[in-house]
Amino acid sequence: MVTVCTVLPPTERSRVDAVGDGCFATLHADSFRDVLRAARTRRVDALVISVHRCRGDELPAVARFVREFPAIPAVALVSRHDGAATEALLRLGASGVRTAVDCTEPGGWRRLRELVAHPASPVAARILGRLVPALEGVPHDARIFFEVLARLAPVLTTVRRLARHLQMRPSTLMSRFYRGELPSPKSYLAGMRLLHAAYLLQNPGLSVSDVAYRLDYSSPQSFGRHLRAMLGVTAGEFRRRFPFDVSLERYVDLLVTPYREALRAFHPLNAGMWDQGHPRRSRLLGGVISPPRRARRGAPSCRARAAPPRSARCSSAAARRAAPAAGRSTSGLPST
Repeated sequence: MVTVCTVLPPTERSRVDAVGDGCFATLHADSFRDVLRAARTRRVDALVISVHRCRGDELPAVARFVREFPAIPAVALVSRHDGAATEALLRLGASGVRTAVDCTEPGGWRRLRELVAHPASPVAARILGRLVPALEGVPHDARIFFEVLARLAPVLTTVRRLARHLQMRPSTLMSRFYRGELPSPKSYLAGMRLLHAAYLLQNPGLSVSDVAYRLDYSSPQSFGRHLRAMLGVTAGEFRRRFPFDVSLERYVDLLVTPYREALRAFHPLNAGMWDQGHPRRSRLLGGVISPPRRARRGAPSCRARAAPPRSARCSSAAARRAAPAAGRSTSGLPST
């Protein structure tokens, strides 16, 4: 769900909460310093500023937010008309705020809802806007796979988590990509996470450390190791040499375009009942070969059922030893 940060008077907060019910979550801030802190430490998709709450001494902080976080849209909210509101609106426009919503009009609140809640994720919308044309002719479940990647890559740090979200075993997911002669799901996931990193690094207000923690890396050093392993560059070089648009084109050119024909016959989520990865099936041939059934607990094995009891074996051995003695007399001569 979209997270909207607001700087509003207390009387307007409940109205914005009601507008966003089921559509976006609100994070009410008391000052623009709190807004800057929230934008650095957590996901913020939009900023709503009331012209009745913005004082003249806070305008430099508004300009700083617009400059350091250009990917986060800022919206000025007008809930009543007076001279002070008009002057504040002009000052916000001079500070870089380019969108305003007049809620005194009949469709004002609906327009606010549409502005801040659509699309649900701006970066996901831009990624899918480039991927969908490149995936023309690809089955529906393959498109769902890429949509899940585009929307959830920041929180899906491993293929295991991705497979759990798709409700399948990791080995099943990886084997389907292998049999489809495609790069591994790890390659698609790692590349998508770098796209989200490139998008966040567009904001000058976010440091490399901020981006690393926003993408659930254990540390900035872990993020740097990932970049060196994937691209052979440092985090600073990645920020300079791989902006978002370049990274997006590179992702399509390396992982989508060369495999277009294979993707058109690929079903990562619905490959048939024979390939559902039953827990008791072998990994060989995608789960076709099953291991031998186990014996029931407590049931004797075939070998144990075929062997006679120990007492019977002892009696048979004693009878064989007594048989030669029965053919001789006590004097050592054969009996007649």
